Amino acid sequence: MSGSAAGLEVRPFRALTYRHREPEHLARVSSPAYDLVTPAGRARLADADPYNIVRLILPRVDAPAVGMEGDAALRSVQLAAASLRAWEADGVLDRDDEPALWLYELRPPGGAAPTTGWLGAVALPPSGSAAVLPHEDTYAPAVEGRRALLAATRTDLEPIVLAHDPEPEVAELTRAARRGAPTLEVEDSDGVRHRLWRMTDAALLGALTAALKRTGAVIADGHHRFAAATAHARTQPHATGVDAVLALVVPMGPGGLRVDPIHRVVPAVEMDAALTAAAQGFHLTELLTRSEPTAIDTAIRRWLDSPEESGFLVTDGSRLVQLTHPSAEIRATVPPEAPEAWRRLDVVLAHHGLLGRLWHRADDPEAVLIAHSVAEALGTARDRDGIALLLRAPSPGDVAAVARAGARMPRKSTLFVPKPRTGLVLRPLDD
Repeated sequence: MSGSAAGLEVRPFRALTYRHREPEHLARVSSPAYDLVTPAGRARLADADPYNIVRLILPRVDAPAVGMEGDAALRSVQLAAASLRAWEADGVLDRDDEPALWLYELRPPGGAAPTTGWLGAVALPPSGSAAVLPHEDTYAPAVEGRRALLAATRTDLEPIVLAHDPEPEVAELTRAARRGAPTLEVEDSDGVRHRLWRMTDAALLGALTAALKRTGAVIADGHHRFAAATAHARTQPHATGVDAVLALVVPMGPGGLRVDPIHRVVPAVEMDAALTAAAQGFHLTELLTRSEPTAIDTAIRRWLDSPEESGFLVTDGSRLVQLTHPSAEIRATVPPEAPEAWRRLDVVLAHHGLLGRLWHRADDPEAVLIAHSVAEALGTARDRDGIALLLRAPSPGDVAAVARAGARMPRKSTLFVPKPRTGLVLRPLDD
């Protein structure tokens, strides 16, 4: 993926940011990425401040409003667009006078090494280009929802994340640029400290964009938003700003991101029935029976942290069963013509062999739910009278190999962390 042919093109842009930049205020008006916000979390964020960004990224209308027509989905994006215009007109949001790139540092709690990258407008590559490679499938209705929001607001409300090939000059320029007090700073609810420096120096930006153009990147987070931006550009090819997408560009490897697992929840299924079906293709080992939640959680953590472990875990919050040694018949459900990097992934075997073949579940958001943490998986399984399927995370190398092979993982296979905070920097398409 390296080389001039890849051509990752990163452009400065005129940002839209909150006028009041005190850390306490930014904590109150910002949010996690839209797909990490639960309904309860959305209500909590919206109640925290009338200008919280969640009101734009997850707009919600309960009844028709004056000047808003059509169904609820249409009215919701109309509401987001109207709110955004009002916030800028009222001085809640300020637009920069000149284009800039933003140096972005994410420092996790506990002394872990920070992740540092650059926030910019990344050009949407032409068809067949290796500049930006996806690695996950998308869900069409979700893409359309993000496209409609983008079209209505004409603003990139939150960045996607790209992991680029290592490039020594990018690393050197990044180290040299990080000095002085940050322009924006906030600590999120997970204890991650976000610091951003607005950079306008022409020499620095010229050298940095030239160095980044020698790299290619894999989409680490934001497949649906990237697909939405691409779809929007197709529908309005001559509109201003549609040929790029707001992205945080970080290195692959040191100084970059780590990959956490994303789990599955199968609603409305009994544990005994699920295990009976799973036994037709896997070896089952009962790890815990009728245990307390703390014991379940400890055993799961131990399994996730043990590199020698394999297979999957299935739990209803009381019992914990490990599935290993898939049969030849189950392994044969993975398409043999697919690239090797894709065929060896746990999540692929889980979707084709277990979820599809044995549990007869289609891969859609109603039949198979997504959980970004063990706690969320267990809670959702309990609330939906179902079971949690716990998976181990692929490595960053696995993700890159799949992308370079031109393959796609099942939707929501990877959780790259830490994630940028939504609402700190927005990109108007007419910047």
